[in-house]
Amino acid sequence: MKKILSIAAAALMVLSGCNGDKLKQAESLNGELNDSLHVALANQDSLLVLLNDITDGMNQIKDMEKILSNTSDLNAESASRKAQLRNDMSAIQKALQERRERLAQLEEKLKKSQSYSGTLQRTVENLKAEIANQEATISTLRNDLAAAKIQVADLTTRVDSLNTTVAAVTEERTLAQEQAIAAENELNTCFYAIGTKKELKEAKIIETGFLRKTKLMQADFQQSYFTTADKRTLTTINTHAKKAKVLTNMPQDSYVIEDVDGIKIIRVTNAREFWSRSNYLVIQVD
Repeated sequence: MKKILSIAAAALMVLSGCNGDKLKQAESLNGELNDSLHVALANQDSLLVLLNDITDGMNQIKDMEKILSNTSDLNAESASRKAQLRNDMSAIQKALQERRERLAQLEEKLKKSQSYSGTLQRTVENLKAEIANQEATISTLRNDLAAAKIQVADLTTRVDSLNTTVAAVTEERTLAQEQAIAAENELNTCFYAIGTKKELKEAKIIETGFLRKTKLMQADFQQSYFTTADKRTLTTINTHAKKAKVLTNMPQDSYVIEDVDGIKIIRVTNAREFWSRSNYLVIQVD
């Protein structure tokens, strides 16, 4: 009996002829690794949700900036409308504080996990800077709104200064958004390798032997042998071979192997599920 156990981004063990004790040890190890993987994926999902929330905050602040940058429109606003603006600003400030606390909690979890990379660290720092930037902008807008209620004439002069500040903030925000997009692209990066059994062994991607367990992707495997791709756009992989099989433990219901003119094609039917266990895909061809 042959049972396939997965090791995400570290090791995949194919068990053949193992005794009962070894099977139990392997199952225990697989369970621990699956738990670690689920935690890592949950942390990454939380980071992406936080990215979206902060982007929403940017849009809300931008709308308020438009209102306060036009003196005539601001003067025409009713007392109730200005009160609503103040309430909206307070709500945004509260949301920013909550996001700051969520980010601190997420950073603590990431630091304790094995998935905390340099890219994730830079992403966390960028999000901290963006939250601080938004808090400073809201504070400025609250002051401008208060001044408009007391002395409208003085607001005209300060709008010029506000416009200069907005331009600087916009530039910083654009940079932060670009860095956030780069980080999101990094989170969606995947890798795949196609080769014969001999080629995969030479690249140290698999290790086999007579009556010995097959090991996949040991510490010294050749990263350069893998092709880099994007999980969001990689839907089909042409193996250019008549026979092909997936060695990594991708969920079987997330892909199909099709025959097109005698050539095997790997077609991903559920990308999220397909890459849920590992960012690496190994395909053996004959």
